[in-house]
Amino acid sequence: MKALKIKVHCLAWLLFILLHTKLASPTLLKYIPKLGVLRGINIFQNPSENLTSSEPKSDLKTLYYDQTLDHFNYNPESYLTFPQRYVLNFKHWGGGGGAAAAPILAYLGEESSLDDDLRGIGWLSDNAHRFKALQVYIEHRFYGKSVPFVSSEDALKNATLRGYFNSAQALADYAEILLHIKEKLSAKTSPIIVVGGSYGGMLAAWFRLKYPHIALGAVASSAPVLYFDKITPSDAYYSRVTKDFREASESCYATIKRSWAAIDKAGAKRNGLAFLSKKFKTCKPLKSVSELKDYLENMYTVAAQYDRPPNYPVNQVCNGIDGASQGTDTVARIFSGIVASRGKKSCYNIGEFFSDETLNGWGWQTCSEIVMPIGIGKNKTMFPADPFNLKEYMDSCENSYGVVPRPHWITTYYGGLDIRVVLKSFGSNIIFSNGLRDPYSTAGVLEDISDSIIALVQKMRQIEVNIVHAWILKYYADLLQISEHNEIKFSL
Repeated sequence: MKALKIKVHCLAWLLFILLHTKLASPTLLKYIPKLGVLRGINIFQNPSENLTSSEPKSDLKTLYYDQTLDHFNYNPESYLTFPQRYVLNFKHWGGGGGAAAAPILAYLGEESSLDDDLRGIGWLSDNAHRFKALQVYIEHRFYGKSVPFVSSEDALKNATLRGYFNSAQALADYAEILLHIKEKLSAKTSPIIVVGGSYGGMLAAWFRLKYPHIALGAVASSAPVLYFDKITPSDAYYSRVTKDFREASESCYATIKRSWAAIDKAGAKRNGLAFLSKKFKTCKPLKSVSELKDYLENMYTVAAQYDRPPNYPVNQVCNGIDGASQGTDTVARIFSGIVASRGKKSCYNIGEFFSDETLNGWGWQTCSEIVMPIGIGKNKTMFPADPFNLKEYMDSCENSYGVVPRPHWITTYYGGLDIRVVLKSFGSNIIFSNGLRDPYSTAGVLEDISDSIIALVQKMRQIEVNIVHAWILKYYADLLQISEHNEIKFSL
């Protein structure tokens, strides 16, 4: 009877928050560039093949886990559950039985639908056969098909419900699902290696620190774990983007730098927005000049974040800008850069870089806990000056969501300050890998912290595999030693 009363109470509470909680209308902030793993590179022509998973869909098994809404409270409503999606691939799985149970490679989802990531997470599919590993892909709560109770849009408008949308809850989700998988597959001794990129890379590193009893190690790719609490200079991100473009072409860099004023001038004229809409072949008429400028900023930053072989998006953009015929004006050269990188199209969708779900979800996350003070310094980059102003940022978030960000929470909960001293004392088995052209590498761990907290900045893939292999072999050896010790103990 008591259990029934609690269940009724929970359902009543859920109905109440869905019907009566004040709905907010989020206003997206431009300060913090999106982190996502592969959505950006897919915008450019001929995305890099070595990033794409080669596993056929037939090898993937989609499942749902009844996930706890709130892992950190014991109110009756905390025990409500929602279906969280995860995907398994058994193709190379060596099984979970015996003293040397095969490993589990687990991808920790980030700020997007799992559908976006399954097409491009090559680390698991490329290396599963080496380890005879089970591949696990887990979707982040509030993204894709793992949104509690309502649609993604409605969930983010609900002040009570979105309070459960944070990284700590997400890590606890991953812990529950991984333990559930090990139990169901009788894989108690299978070592788990967690993998993630960008925001997911941060999650992988944090997961190893928070749940070392579950994850043997973590591969954290392009994880800007130091872009908090002024550890990294505010303008480091945009300075690195600028450096990438300037190294590719001085003339391209100069054209982009002067283009902002040229676009402002064109837009200020009579019928200026109509002119720019036609000039840039936008699929929908521009509502403001800033809409176009934000699109171009996204194009340049995404190009820099994914500037890798074989196509090198920065070069694609610059080849278009520099390759325009002699006498072409600045604005037209910028459009040539779009065509060169995106291909010839009847029109260009200026909102295509990230889905609304990602933009809205990331907007909430950066307005609550993921507060990266990223700004643009005056005269230091190819972008118009836009320094980070914490007060303006907090006011904007409060206006959008009714709450203010917690700018010091990430370093309080996960650390980051004095990271070399702190992690050397207690951390282990984390690989931080960064491509130095990625602007988020400016906030990554670029030097080894200890023998087992390794920083890699080039020729990373095979070295990563070798390091992970060594972790697993040591784990098996330790497991065998403990087993032999227990046998001797009990025989006595």
